[in-house]
Amino acid sequence: MGRVSGAVSEGTAPEGNAGVRVALSSASVYPLAVHEAFAVSRSLGYDGVEVMVTNNHVSQNPDKLSALSQQYGQPIVAIHAPTLLLTQQVWGKAWTKVEMSAAMAAEVGAGTVVVHPPFRWQSGYAENFAEGVQRITAEYGVTVAVENMYPWRVRGREAKAYLPHWNPVPQSYEAITWDFSHAAIAGMDSLEEMRTLGDRLSHVHLTDGTTNGRDEHLLPGQGTQRCAESLEFLVTSGFSGVVAVEVSTRKAKGADERDKWLGETLAFARRHLGQAKET
Repeated sequence: MGRVSGAVSEGTAPEGNAGVRVALSSASVYPLAVHEAFAVSRSLGYDGVEVMVTNNHVSQNPDKLSALSQQYGQPIVAIHAPTLLLTQQVWGKAWTKVEMSAAMAAEVGAGTVVVHPPFRWQSGYAENFAEGVQRITAEYGVTVAVENMYPWRVRGREAKAYLPHWNPVPQSYEAITWDFSHAAIAGMDSLEEMRTLGDRLSHVHLTDGTTNGRDEHLLPGQGTQRCAESLEFLVTSGFSGVVAVEVSTRKAKGADERDKWLGETLAFARRHLGQAKET
């Protein structure tokens, strides 16, 4: 499915470019509906959409998602499972969330399912998480990529919220999603961690953040992470996954400013992935 004409020139990859795809996460237009993510993705020249499963019924329906994908000419490149605190009521039990996400990913043609590591109180799920992820990956033929999180702090002390840990790098997971905002909170250097991960790095959430303890999801370049250098590293390392833009636009003053921010982020990604057109 091709990109539409009329997109911002710097944000549009050259014809025939076989490099890293840059997708738009539906979280970037939250709290608007999934439909808006597909529309914005097409109008700005993104390569596809990552759908975050939420309470929104369209985000849970593979037939409706496939219809949107066809309508807007935007492939669905990833499904973000409803494993956040705010989606605890979506699709029931923890393993059900992951399995239904994998089934939907396979149905809509998405190659990746993004999941968060388990919370400590999710007994049965947390203890067998790595094995379960491996089983679902094999059963559904999609990559289940565990996302890096960050330590929770209560009164200045770390509270152990995740099991086995918020940091997936030392774990046995075969595929990992890397989020720059989460790395910033954790005080991690994304570039160095990407070098450590090697071919276990399967998916990237492009954003930025600081060490102030809030999950800010800033535009790249507004925080402390080496986003530009990290994207350049992806090119030289032969990364074959997707870079999904997951920035917060909730403070934008209307659709025009939101689209400006998302267009600038796409241009940033294209530029540092070596995909920007010469002007």
